[in-house]
Amino acid sequence: MTGVKTRGNLDLETGEIMITTVTLSTITAISNMSAQGLAGLIGGAAVVMLLVFLVVKELAGAGNSETSMRISSLASIPIVPLLIVFGVIVAVKIIEILS
Repeated sequence: MTGVKTRGNLDLETGEIMITTVTLSTITAISNMSAQGLAGLIGGAAVVMLLVFLVVKELAGAGNSETSMRISSLASIPIVPLLIVFGVIVAVKIIEILS
């Protein structure tokens, strides 16, 4: 119904009362779903990045050149923080299961 003129809840063209009720619980449920979805997306991205860096470190460490050793050592830098994030994700999931 685009172009409908309203005053409050009254449709001025038809004279019908339009009911627009949004409860606080509905708003809370929708915002919680979006927050949980965003947290899951960030957690999933962190796990994928951890796997990528671990694979890069392993493949670069298999080489004998100076460049591959440098790549292997540089790949170690983000691995430790991502391992901490992974540990937090696992701990939260275990707490959710136990509670």
